[in-house]
Amino acid sequence: MTDLPPLRRLLPTRPDRCDGAVILDYDGRMIRRKRLVTAEGRGFLVDLSEVTNLDAWWGFELEDGTALEIVAANESLVEVTGDLPRLAWHIGNRHTPCQIEDGRLLIRHDHVIEAMLAQLGATLRHLSAPFTPEGGAYGHGRTMGHDHGEHPHGHAHAHAH
Repeated sequence: MTDLPPLRRLLPTRPDRCDGAVILDYDGRMIRRKRLVTAEGRGFLVDLSEVTNLDAWWGFELEDGTALEIVAANESLVEVTGDLPRLAWHIGNRHTPCQIEDGRLLIRHDHVIEAMLAQLGATLRHLSAPFTPEGGAYGHGRTMGHDHGEHPHGHAHAHAH
């Protein structure tokens, strides 16, 4: 089977027709240049001008007009319940991506973070589901690294470790 043509553009919304899907985990949805493979097994090249969070897009349009949906893959996650404001603070303090939902938090499986949360009284349950964590307060979607940039009052923000 031959590869599909390369990416023409990212699609913000669903077009009239969908020709397939690309299933990507959380890390795979952060991309600049990579050969991707559709769920049907056909490859194509994505070459963007900068690192892009695909969570902000519906899908891909290839040079021949093929429209491919971006689908979040199931991942090994941990459901966290308990004193959610306190637990969310500790998760955020460790810069761990976290999906915030009514009555629960979802994080990726991490035995160190899980042990900390259990010690704090959290109830933990392992599951498999798509992971779409909250974006950072200092950018749209995912933040890149931990540089918060220039503070509105003219000074940089840094953490003491």
